[in-house]
Amino acid sequence: MSERLQPGDTAPAFTLPDADGRQVSLADFAGRKVIVYFYPAALTPGCTKQACDFTDNLGVLADAGYEVIGVSPDKPEKLAKFREQEDLKVTLVGDPSKETLTAYGAFGEKQMYGRTVTGVIRSTIVVDEQGAVERALYNVRATGHVAKLLKDLKIPTD
Repeated sequence: MSERLQPGDTAPAFTLPDADGRQVSLADFAGRKVIVYFYPAALTPGCTKQACDFTDNLGVLADAGYEVIGVSPDKPEKLAKFREQEDLKVTLVGDPSKETLTAYGAFGEKQMYGRTVTGVIRSTIVVDEQGAVERALYNVRATGHVAKLLKDLKIPTD
């Protein structure tokens, strides 16, 4: 079981390929707030809902000073298909080795349909301008999560 991050922890550094195969690093966003969200798989119903919710609220988040990065174990080709099919605007990166997922506590044992399985734990980590964890949310729901996050971060939506 990977360790879960706590507020005040330094967010683990990462460099992962995006949907176009370009390398994206957390360091690229130094001095800006970043929402790093972890989801199990592109092109699945819950993950699509979550990615679309982030895309729909990207302007509101950007106005409040937040960047958004979605991380899954998918390869760039699948991420590109996901982005095109759903017209996503969020930055999607792939972590097939699951090293970043594990470093963020977003990979491990979870309950699914009453059974314990090992996989991606749907999680959202808010990283501040200095690279420290501001919020660490684990086992979040795909539906309604972005609205709740906006409320928790006190970001006005109108």
